[in-house]
Amino acid sequence: MKFAIFGNTYQAKKAYHAEVLFNVLNKYNAEIYVYKEFYDFLTKTLELELQITETFEDEMFNADIVVSVGGDGTFLKAASHVGRKGIPILGVNTGRLGFLADVSPDEIESTIDNIYKQQYTIEERSVLQLECSGLQPSSSPYALNEIAILKRDSSSMISIHTSINGKHLITYQADGLIIATPTGSTAYSLSVGGPVIIPQTQTIALTPVAPHSLNVRPIVLCDDLEITLEVESRNHSFLIAIDGRNESLDQHNTLTIRKADYSIKVVKQTGADFFDTLQSKMLWGIDSRR
Repeated sequence: MKFAIFGNTYQAKKAYHAEVLFNVLNKYNAEIYVYKEFYDFLTKTLELELQITETFEDEMFNADIVVSVGGDGTFLKAASHVGRKGIPILGVNTGRLGFLADVSPDEIESTIDNIYKQQYTIEERSVLQLECSGLQPSSSPYALNEIAILKRDSSSMISIHTSINGKHLITYQADGLIIATPTGSTAYSLSVGGPVIIPQTQTIALTPVAPHSLNVRPIVLCDDLEITLEVESRNHSFLIAIDGRNESLDQHNTLTIRKADYSIKVVKQTGADFFDTLQSKMLWGIDSRR
């Protein structure tokens, strides 16, 4: 089998878990392709000796399985490189929470064993697509988690004129607005009061950030709807974050957001359950009085 490896290059102590992954893959004589930035970090900064097939850059790779070693941020980076390739992604969690990257370091060997035994499942996760003429050509317009519109360089809130399929819905007076997939519902959106959404539902959540009104609440939409946003800002600009990739835009840009025509495939261990993850990662429904 062919494996393409992405990893976190900022936490040296946690990156040593990657060595376990390489040893297990070598045991199976797997073809190992490593993102060059991660390979340089492991071999030059950590001085690890690794047996791999070759390195790659950007989207110049192909594989049977992509492995992300890090937290959910690393997983999102890997997903942006996978794009339309349709390669399933396995997330090894060396970060903190780990909703997407949910394989713990001590499960690496058993998980790879199960992959070779075909004992795993694949979950399809929807992706958002942004259309905006002001985006830099190098910017990826696709988000697995969320697209966030946020105020920039000012304490004043922004006005976000929001339309659904061309019909005006609301003008948010707020610090920002988060448009999240079900996958992203447990990320930034959740932290500002958004709903938890089961990953397999075909929905999009709109969650305002610090709205200046008591009667403005998050709303969940069918994901076949088109969302159009026009932003007004006192300093005539705003910040857009696409899965954490930030860019400043002029307020005259109109944003159009819809479901992308492809999905991201996520490798899950057999028996993995979303509600178990909620309970173990976020203590969802746990009575702290007991």
